[in-house]
Amino acid sequence: MKVYHDQDIDARILNGKKVAVIGYGSQGRAQALNMKESGVDVVVGLRPGKSWDRAVADGMRVMTVVEASKAADVVLMLIPDMVQPIVFQEEVAMGLTEGKTLQFAHGFNIHFKQIDPPEGVDVVMVAPKSPGPEMRRQYEAGFGVPALVAVAQDASGHAKEIALAIAKALGSGRAGVIETNFKDETESDLFGEQSVLCGGVDQLIRRGFKVLTEAGYPPELAYFEVCNELKLIVDLIYKSGISGMYRAVSDTAKYGGMAIGPMIIDDAVEENMRKALKAVQDGSFAERWIGEADSGLNEFRRLLEECENLEIERVGKEVRRMSGLEE
Repeated sequence: MKVYHDQDIDARILNGKKVAVIGYGSQGRAQALNMKESGVDVVVGLRPGKSWDRAVADGMRVMTVVEASKAADVVLMLIPDMVQPIVFQEEVAMGLTEGKTLQFAHGFNIHFKQIDPPEGVDVVMVAPKSPGPEMRRQYEAGFGVPALVAVAQDASGHAKEIALAIAKALGSGRAGVIETNFKDETESDLFGEQSVLCGGVDQLIRRGFKVLTEAGYPPELAYFEVCNELKLIVDLIYKSGISGMYRAVSDTAKYGGMAIGPMIIDDAVEENMRKALKAVQDGSFAERWIGEADSGLNEFRRLLEECENLEIERVGKEVRRMSGLEE
C-alpha cells in the first residue's frame, strides 16, 4: 500500500479554497478545529441547536448546511451514515456545483449507492483511524493519527491531491496516510466493528462476566477480570503488538492465553466471522441497517436499552465511580 507523509504532500492545492464541515460531533469538531489551526479556511454547516452554539463558542464560522455547501469548494460529510442521504439530497446537493469536491470519512453511502454525486465533482474519502477526541489530542500534542485516503470520482484530475492536503491539515501526514479505495475501506471497517472491535469484544466481555458470576464469583471481581483490565491489555497491544503484550505479562498469563485462547475463539467463531464478512460484501448487512433506519430504529433502540440494563453495566458504574472515572 502507498503511504504518504507530510513531506510527500503539497497542501498549497487548498490555497484559496473554502472547506465546509457538515456536522460538529466527535469527528466534525476535531476535523474542523485541526484544519482551522493548520491554516485552512473552514466553515461549519449545521442546523440551529447545541452543536451550532458549541461551534460558535469554539470560534468557528457557522452557516446553515445549504449556505455552507454553496460557499465551499470542498464539502465534508461528517454526519451519521443514515442521515447523510437525506441531508445530501435536500441541502448539500443544492450547493454542490461542478468543480467542487465532496468528501467522506467512511465509504458506506458511496459504496452502497445511497448517495449519487453529480458527475462534475470530485468524490474522495479521508478516514482518520481514531475517534475525534483522540485525533484532536494527538494534533494538539504535535503529532497525528493515521488516515486512509481514497478517490471514487476524479472529475478535476486533482482529487487525490485534494484529499491528501486535507489529511495533512488534519495532522495525519505526521503519522502516515495510506491510499486505499472506497470498497476496501467500507467492507473492512464494517467487518472490524462487527466481529472484533465492537461486537466481538462486547460479547467476550458479556459472556466472560456471565460465566464468572454464574459460578458464584462476586460481580465486582468479575468486572475487573473481564472488563476493567482489558484496557491495560489493549494498550499494550496498541503500543507493542500482540507479541509485545505477551512479553509484558506474567508467564502464567502468557501460557494460559496462548494455550487456552484458541479453545475459546475457535474455528466455529472464525466461520461466523466469515459469514459476517460475506453479509458485508454482498450488501445484505447494509440492506438490513438501511431498512432498520427507514423503519424507525426499533430494533436499534431495543438493543441499546438491553445493553444499558445489563448487570455488568450496573456493576461497572459502581466500580468506575469508586475508581474516580465517573461522578
